[in-house]
Amino acid sequence: MIRILLADDHPIVRSGLEQLLATAGDMTVCATAADGAEAVERYREQRPDLVLMDLRMPVLDGVGATRAILADAPDARVVVLTSMADDRNVMDALDAGAAGYLLKHADPLDLLEAIRAAAAGGVPLDPRAARALLDARRRPALRSPDLSAREVEVLRLVAGGLSNRQIASRLGIAERTVKAHLTRVFDRIGVADRTSAALWAKDNLGPTVTP
Repeated sequence: MIRILLADDHPIVRSGLEQLLATAGDMTVCATAADGAEAVERYREQRPDLVLMDLRMPVLDGVGATRAILADAPDARVVVLTSMADDRNVMDALDAGAAGYLLKHADPLDLLEAIRAAAAGGVPLDPRAARALLDARRRPALRSPDLSAREVEVLRLVAGGLSNRQIASRLGIAERTVKAHLTRVFDRIGVADRTSAALWAKDNLGPTVTP
C-alpha cells in the first residue's frame, strides 16, 4: 500500500484527490496539508511513501516545502502536482529535489500510474513539463554577462558540484543569499537550471572550485 501525503491549499482539490486515490486499491492518504509548512510537519509525523505537492501555497510554497522535506529525509519522494508548467517552476521544483512533475489536467488513470511509477523510483514528468525542461536547456546563453565577483564565485562553486547549503558554508553567507545570487546569475547568463549554469561556467570561467 502506497501511503500518500496530500499538500494543496484548496479543500476541494484535496477532497477530489482523496476520492480518486481511494479507488486505486493500492494507495491510501495518510495525511493532508493546506500549506507548505504544514506539509513539512505532516511529513515528519507520518513519514509517507510519497508526497503530492502543490506549488502555489501560503506560508511556505511547494518548492520550499520540497526542499525542507528532502533536507530532513533525503530519500523522500515528492511529486509536484500543479497547474503551472512554465520552465522556471519546473526547474525550481526539480532543483529542490522533486521526484516528478505532474499537472492537474492529467487523466485520472494516468495520474495514478504516475504515482505508482514515482513510488517505485521513477521520475514521472507531464509532457508539458518535459517540454518546458527541454526548452530551458536549449535557451542560448549570453556570452558576456555582467557578473559581480561574488556571483562568479558562487557560479564556480555550482560548477564544482556544491549544493546551495555547501556554498553558503564555504562562503560564510546565508543559504537564501546563495539562492538570490543564483537567481540573478541564471537570468544574466540565460539559463534556467544548475546543470546548464555549470556547463556555462566550465565553458566561460575556466577551472571550477571543487569540494
